[in-house]
Amino acid sequence: MTAERRVIRFEPNGPAGSGLQAMKLHRADFQSELPEQHLHVYFEDEASGLSVGVWTTTDMQEAFGPYPGDEFMWLLEGQVAMLDVDGNATHIRQGETFCIRNGFPTSWKQVGFLRKFYMTCEDPKAKTPDKKSAEGGVLVLDPDALQSGMTRMDTTDPFEIKGEPPLQHDNMAFTNDAGNMFMGMWDSTAFESEMQPFPCHEFVQLLEGEITITEGDRTTHQFVAGDGFLIPEGTICSWKTSGYVKKLYSILDLSV
Repeated sequence: MTAERRVIRFEPNGPAGSGLQAMKLHRADFQSELPEQHLHVYFEDEASGLSVGVWTTTDMQEAFGPYPGDEFMWLLEGQVAMLDVDGNATHIRQGETFCIRNGFPTSWKQVGFLRKFYMTCEDPKAKTPDKKSAEGGVLVLDPDALQSGMTRMDTTDPFEIKGEPPLQHDNMAFTNDAGNMFMGMWDSTAFESEMQPFPCHEFVQLLEGEITITEGDRTTHQFVAGDGFLIPEGTICSWKTSGYVKKLYSILDLSV
């Protein structure tokens, strides 16, 4: 775990040398027998309730109740069914990415092993909303479906571009009730940005292309399609691509 403002690359088994740690579980949180769960937190900010990492579980079903926070999840292995108050199930399968709204009344039903990257925000100062409806509680971020809703951007925020501005599109598919967490899909033609502090926390699931990110101390990171990484708010960095790139993203903007 780190709160350092540096680029963080995610690994399915956690960082080499530390891996995932067993979690202490509570019987009251489950309808089923207790599963085995493991976790590595790559980054957290206690003040905002932000946590980003990798998590695994065996078979289980959680007790029904409000979901604790807004969460973006990329399923690396396994599948899950999210059950609503009426018993309807939203199924998410290996390789898919989805998000859950804070306070959504649900039960997580797990058959078989599951591994995920996640970014969750549960503001410790905010009251959990009392949601009766299942509407909008779970959203699968299907890149093919999102593509049809992409719109051209009239800004290159959060980047200050060197040279010719790129052509960029965005489809912001999910905004949390607090109005500070956003999830969706973005694409761009080739660009290079100036070195500057990154203005928000952003989880990137890179779908297409390659990105080179250089930090203020000249440390360089190369990311390709299939990689996941986090840019913590305040990280001094520049981005460069040599061609087209597309990503799914989850952004927490604490300035909102």
